[in-house]
Amino acid sequence: MQTHKFTNHLINETSPYLLQHAHNPVEWYPWGEEALQRAKNEDKPILVSIGYAACHWCHVMEKESFEDEVTAELMNKYFINIKIDREERPDLDHIYMDAVQAMAGSGGWPLNVFLTPDAKPFYGGTYFPPVRAYNHLSWKETLQAVHEAYNKRRSEVDAQAQNLIEHIITANSFGISKRNEKESRGIFSSEDLEKITDNILNSADSLWGGFGRAPKFPQTFVIQYLLRHYHFTKHEPSLKQALLSLDKMIQGGIYDQIGGGFARYSTDEKWLAPHFEKMLYDNALLINVLAEAYQLTSNELYVQVIKETIKFVQEELSSFDGGFYSAVDADSEGVEGKYYVWSKREIETILKEDADIFCKVYNVSETGNWEHINILWLPKPIKECAESLSMDEQLLGRRLDTWKKELLNQRKKRIRPLLDDKILLGWNALMITACCKAYAATGSDVYLEVALKNISFLEENLCDDNIWYHTWKEGKAKYPAFLDDYAFLIQAYIHLQEVTGNSEYLIKAKKISDRVLEFFADDETNFFWFTSSKQKDAIVRKKEIYDGAVPSGNAVMALNLLYLSIVFDIREWRTRAETMLQSLQHAIVNYPTSFCVWATCMQQVITGVNEIVVAGLTSMNILSKINSLFIPNKVIQTTTTASEEFPLVKGKLIGVNKNLIYLCKDYSCTQPVETVEELVLLLKK
Repeated sequence: MQTHKFTNHLINETSPYLLQHAHNPVEWYPWGEEALQRAKNEDKPILVSIGYAACHWCHVMEKESFEDEVTAELMNKYFINIKIDREERPDLDHIYMDAVQAMAGSGGWPLNVFLTPDAKPFYGGTYFPPVRAYNHLSWKETLQAVHEAYNKRRSEVDAQAQNLIEHIITANSFGISKRNEKESRGIFSSEDLEKITDNILNSADSLWGGFGRAPKFPQTFVIQYLLRHYHFTKHEPSLKQALLSLDKMIQGGIYDQIGGGFARYSTDEKWLAPHFEKMLYDNALLINVLAEAYQLTSNELYVQVIKETIKFVQEELSSFDGGFYSAVDADSEGVEGKYYVWSKREIETILKEDADIFCKVYNVSETGNWEHINILWLPKPIKECAESLSMDEQLLGRRLDTWKKELLNQRKKRIRPLLDDKILLGWNALMITACCKAYAATGSDVYLEVALKNISFLEENLCDDNIWYHTWKEGKAKYPAFLDDYAFLIQAYIHLQEVTGNSEYLIKAKKISDRVLEFFADDETNFFWFTSSKQKDAIVRKKEIYDGAVPSGNAVMALNLLYLSIVFDIREWRTRAETMLQSLQHAIVNYPTSFCVWATCMQQVITGVNEIVVAGLTSMNILSKINSLFIPNKVIQTTTTASEEFPLVKGKLIGVNKNLIYLCKDYSCTQPVETVEELVLLLKK
């Protein structure tokens, strides 16, 4: 076998995660032709290790194994080693995560998977310990065992690899049922929505909020569905569970009580102890649903949390030129959560005689509430705390705000967690939508300014002649955009148009949708592939249909197509979206927590869409008032001149010295009204 001088090839990468491993004694390669060809030339198995910069257990395995000279020597001797940032290459992560889940029954990060030289997976797992533990082989034992299997039982390895590839291809059609052409529209009913609601509430935690058992994720799509279900039906249990879930998260340690922003998930049922990484997408999705909760309830708490969360994004996840960074790490100084937690003595030193009240409110004790230290959280709402302390609620709130600022100023002197400063198109688009919805709900101009600055940044740096790129860092855009990127971007343009009245955003949304249909569509199923037909460096193309940490790109495309089919009167786009829903109907109804963006899409089809046109020289004033209302199933356009460009606007009279508001369904309109109050009455009818 040819000898090869050791070199770590990650030093010129832009991914913060790959750069974290650039000085390991492992001969890491990025995914690419050089590594894949070398595996074929030397007939060596490939070890692919996938993670992300804010991943706690990725750091642990690096320290224990990838920084260890003896372990690295085994890896370099027996394997071609490839490091992948799952956020840079979600397509590869999806493929190899499917393989590991098929083998092990579960998955996660770090993801370590062994491939044949032609990139087919045959064995893998997640975190491997440095020494044998809990009946699991150590990482070194695993390396040795895989090496021996590859060399002594090659036919078995190749057969396993082929079986896994066939499984991944088959998994593309899970939950998708074909219907014959005679089955027409109208197969959805309000009974479907009732069943979806029942299945969601059957998994609800009615004490602490959320759904299912620990670990608990925000599941914003589920909360959003319940808020909308209440809006349409006045079903009180839906509203109660949705608001309980939001309120308990806001009170919990998953929410940064002094710095704003949400962590990725809670390890316990009470939302006390998070994994402390803060991801851009989680905060975008939570702002999104908080805006809807405020529109529905007028609870000022939600405005406050929106304000604090966007402030966190601006201060910690924003570049000077308008882009949003990806994440803040869970660890600082090698310890998870160290930046965020407090001892009682620290708080007493800072707040002095005020510490006693603060510690009672935020559950701070000498012994700690988590691993002998304290996470700030509110076991009881501020109102109940004020009552137990015999204090005025507003006075207590003001004093707590002052004390939190003092603690925050002190916290800023600590060593900060690492920042993942790559800029991802799809996650930025989610944040644009969130800022638009925050602006619509609250009327705060700063949120719209943030959204407009970000879309300008994306258009300037991640787009080249309508070809978009997935990631950007240090002046370099990389990797063709994936389905999620395009779907979330189209959605962002739609929301930008809704709050600005600028129809150019709709033109851009349609142009990108045409591109998605050209390069991502699977016309056999009407769904969309995750990767473009032009991308050739993955072994299979996958269709992602689950709503996970971020919405399914397919689900968001269905929503986009429904919306744009009305704006541009493209009936086949509506038909395509409805066909996608029909194919997944059984899965959506029976497993709604995994398909809840789809459930929201079905909800929209069943309840119908309110088509609203505001025509007049001062239509923007009316637009802002309408957007402040909770009308989740609407398409809205404005016009100041007689327009022929958009079918919905065509033929509408323009008010003279007044605005005319048209409410339509399927282009059939009521007599126009002049005030938002009159529109509300029409909507109620």
